[in-house]
Parts: sequence; C-alpha cells; structure tokens
Amino acid sequence: MSQRLDYLKNIVLNLPETPGCYQYFDKEGTIIYVGKAKNLKRRVSSYFNKNQTTRKTQILVSKIEDIQYVVVPTDEDALLLENNLIKKYKPHYNILLKDDKSYPSVCVTKEPFPRVFKTHKILPGLGTYYGPFSHQATLNNMLDLIKRLYPLRRCRHTMTEEMIAAGKFRPCLEYHMNNCKAPCASRQTREEYLKDIAEVKDILSGNTRIICEHLKNQMMQLAAEMKFEEAEVIKRKYMLALEFCEKSEVIADHHQNLDVFSIADDDKAAFINYLHVSNGCINQAFTFEYAKRTDETPEDMLALGIIEMRERFHSQSREIVIPFPIDIELNGITLTIPQRGDKRHLLELSQANVRQYKFDKAKQAERLNPEQRATNLMRELQKKLNLTSLPMHIECFDNSNIQGADAVAACVVFRQAKPSKKDYRHYIIKTVEGPDDYASMEEVVRRRYLRLMDENPDDLPSLVIADGGKGQMEVMRQVIEDELHLNIPIAGLAKDGRHRTSELLTYQNGRIITVGIEMTSPLFQFLTRIQDEVHRFAITFHRAKRSKRQNASELDNIKGIGEATKTALLKHFKSVKRVKEASFDELAAVVGVAKAKLIQKEYESSNTTS
Repeated sequence: MSQRLDYLKNIVLNLPETPGCYQYFDKEGTIIYVGKAKNLKRRVSSYFNKNQTTRKTQILVSKIEDIQYVVVPTDEDALLLENNLIKKYKPHYNILLKDDKSYPSVCVTKEPFPRVFKTHKILPGLGTYYGPFSHQATLNNMLDLIKRLYPLRRCRHTMTEEMIAAGKFRPCLEYHMNNCKAPCASRQTREEYLKDIAEVKDILSGNTRIICEHLKNQMMQLAAEMKFEEAEVIKRKYMLALEFCEKSEVIADHHQNLDVFSIADDDKAAFINYLHVSNGCINQAFTFEYAKRTDETPEDMLALGIIEMRERFHSQSREIVIPFPIDIELNGITLTIPQRGDKRHLLELSQANVRQYKFDKAKQAERLNPEQRATNLMRELQKKLNLTSLPMHIECFDNSNIQGADAVAACVVFRQAKPSKKDYRHYIIKTVEGPDDYASMEEVVRRRYLRLMDENPDDLPSLVIADGGKGQMEVMRQVIEDELHLNIPIAGLAKDGRHRTSELLTYQNGRIITVGIEMTSPLFQFLTRIQDEVHRFAITFHRAKRSKRQNASELDNIKGIGEATKTALLKHFKSVKRVKEASFDELAAVVGVAKAKLIQKEYESSNTTS
C-alpha cells in the first residue's frame, strides 16, 4: 500500500502545471477514470490530499495503480479531449464520481420544421441525437454558437406546412426579439429553415471549420455582388464560428483518420508519443519508453514504435504524420512530414507531450536518486566548460566593501552540487587600501590556495568561480596559474545592470568567452544559487564587521571588561564620558567592585600618561 502511494505521489510531484487530461488505471491496466484540468499538477494532487473525505473519491484512489496524462494548449481542448476519451473508454468511476447523472445530448427532431434542444433522455424515433457531452461547458458553448448563428424556433407546437398555410399561428415574442424568423407565419420558407438545420448538424458533428469556410465564401460572394449589408450579416456569423473554432485546437480541419508520432531520446532510452486522430478529434494518446540496447538512431526507434503501436491499437489509419523522414514502407499508407496547417499543429502537440514525458521521467529519477541529479548537473557543466573531469568540488569568491571601508571577502564551497558550509571561509582584507576589487581578489585567492597547498593539497577544487566578469577571472588566473602553478579551471559569473546573473564565462584557447545557457535550465539555476550564496555570505560578514566598528568604544580596550559589562555600563550611564566621570561607588553599583577597580585603574593610568 505504502509503496503504491509513494509511486503515485512521485508521479504527481512531477506533473506539469498546464491544461490537460489525466487517466487513472487499475492493477489490470484498465482506465477507471478520466478527468480534465486547467492545472494538471494541482488537480491530480487534490485526490491524494489527506483532508479528502468524500467516500467516492476514497474508493477511487484506493483502486489507482498508475497515472497517465496528455497536455493540451487550452482549457477548451482539455474539455474536448476528456469528452472523447470518456466516450471511447467509458471509465467506471466517471459515472460514480458524477453521482450517476447521465451526460446530456443534443436532439434534432424529425419534424417538418425541426427543433434543436439539449436533453438527458434518448427517445427512439424523436430525432437524431448528438453526443453525449461529458461537460456542460462544451455543450453550452456549442449551443450558444448555434443560437447566435441560426435563429431557429424554440416553441413546441406541432407544425406542418398545411397548418401554416391555414394561418393557425402568429409570430411570437421570439420573432420580435430577432431570435426566430417565424416560419410558423410563413416569414421563413421550409427550404431556408432546413438549410440552417443542415449546417447545425455539421456543427454538432464537429465540422465547424467547414461551416467557417462556407460562411466565408458566402460573405465574399455577397461582397462581390455589392450586397454589403447582407455580407456584413454573414461576416458577423463567420467571426462567431471562427472564434469558436479557434478555441478548439484539438479538432483538426479534416475528416480522415490520422496517426501522429513523435520521439525524444537520451543515452539510455527513447520516448515515443502516439496520437490517434479520428474524424478530426484525438481519441487516443499514449507515450511509451523504449530501452536502448545498442546505438539505435531515432529514425530506427521511431520506425519500430510505429509498427508496434499500430498493431497494438489496431489502427486502420491510411496516413501517418511524423517529424522527420524514416526508412519504412507500409502498404497503402502515406507518411507525411507537415510544415504548416492542422497536421503541423497535431505534430507539435505530440512533440510537446513526448518532451514533457521525458522531462517527467528525468525528474522522477532525480527524486529517487538525488546523487544522479548532482552527477547530471556536473556532467552538463563539464560539457559546457570543456573540463577534463566532473567539477564535483567548486569554490566561488566574492568581495564586499563600501568605498574601501571594512573590506572583506568570502569563499563558499559546493561539493557534489550541495553547499559544504563547514568549508566556507571569511577573509578580512589586509594588504589593500581603498576600493580595489581586483587587488582584494588577488590577496584572497593567494591566501586561500597557499594555505590549502600547505595543509591539504589533496583537497584543491576542480573548478574556481569568480563572482564577476573578465577582470576578476584574469586576476584569479595570474595567481592560480602564473604564481602558484596550479592547474585549476576558472570560470566567471557576470551580472547585468539589475544585478541578476546573466552569463557564464570561461577560458578557451587563452581567451575568455561566453558560454550559452538557457536561463530556465537547472544548470543556470544551480550557478545562480552559487552566486547568491557567496554574495550572501560576503555581505553578512561585511555588515557584521561594519556594525562592530560603529559600536566600538574606549571600553573595548579595558582588559577584563566584556561585551555584557560594556552594555550594562552604557545602558546605565548613557555614554563613555559619563562612565569616565562616575565615582567608584557608582561604578561598583552597576558592575561590581572588581570591575569598577579595573575601570578606574584604566582611566587613572590614561590620565597620568596624558
């Protein structure tokens, strides 16, 4: 039980904070629940909250053995994809957790003037049903679009052409509100009404883009005929349909079935994502991991994955979308590498999912093996700086002063990517006068490594970093290489005008160059942490030294008078001058006879000397 929950919580910790759909599997590998979320990590983690008291949720969580998910660009896509997955797999707990309510459908009646309405009941013979729709929001958005595009009748009258011809009906309030064209009073012909119904059926079938194209052509035709007022009416309809269409990026502008594949790999494994698109909608999405046994290329791994996944999921698609050419021939099947359009969008969606899956696997491995994370970071840093060995021991230096006053420096030490605070060192600058950062850096580096060479030469660092630019790096190099003849790589962390870490510098062929690192990468964050740590350590020491100097007084020079006694005297007498003028009895009343004698003796001797 504990092992299962630890496994699931490890997955949850690495979920992305993006829109998407999640699927829960039981021990047989069956999908038992499908859900959508605006924020996958937040939503899924709520199921494992200890304060979760809902009995139904507790039952569901007890059955979960694995979690998979699909990221999508928008919340609307998550709704549509969830709807597709629920209709396909019919997970048991989706019904249970929704209090056994049936999903609504849309009915288009078989009347001479059909009605369109939402219903939870399926009555055979009444009309054609579309759905069911798992989310009210998706359905309501679609019905709102239909209402704004097509003013259909909302009344429940039994209406025939004979009854209309006999004048049985009169236009109602809906007509006067422009919500209906009053076919009941012959204000709209049956042919025009049925044309609108045909387009409504296209929208309910998911063919919204076809309607967009039809409206656009109609608008252009009316404009060409100089019928600008009518064209403006069609334009408003076109913009409404286009807006709805753009919200639903999961739906593609084609009807045929497609298989979409993408791949991401590393040294040990390849990750292949598979999306199956049916009638323009994604209804299957999986990512698989394949262990590398030899030096297989991404092309070879993708070809093997395509064959296996199509066979496993019994795909009959006649077109496969892939990111790059592969050496594979499938009878009667077209391989497409899209450059633009809906197919390109589907490929990018697949690539986003496979990259996220690879990232999540790496994060899970790091949590299970923290040492591996450190090794990965150091390996990346080694590659960036072209080092001969992993920089498992890093030291970083920084200076701190105010116009040369109270000048200090600090050295922080990181071992295996973790701060080793017992090895941190403070330095008071001894040989430099005035604000000279380069001379201060030279003094501190010399003192640090002369002492290490004398006391512990086996503990020299594998990388030294200057909290500064090219000047500090060159000073370090002169001391370490030219003077001490040590072979220690040197790097620099430069900051921008806002005092934020901006770039990594290194020596290459005797020149200092900038190393490119993404600012959102773990390596950049690690280097920023080192820089922030050395700055914190240096500035804290500088402030303490400055504060001590500002609080210094003549009492500090009296042997036997400590900080507590000094504080008691100043608190009582308010100033050093009054301490000098106090009588022996007054002093003894505050600090005792013995210390009163020391104070009087010190001031008597200083008066005699003066």
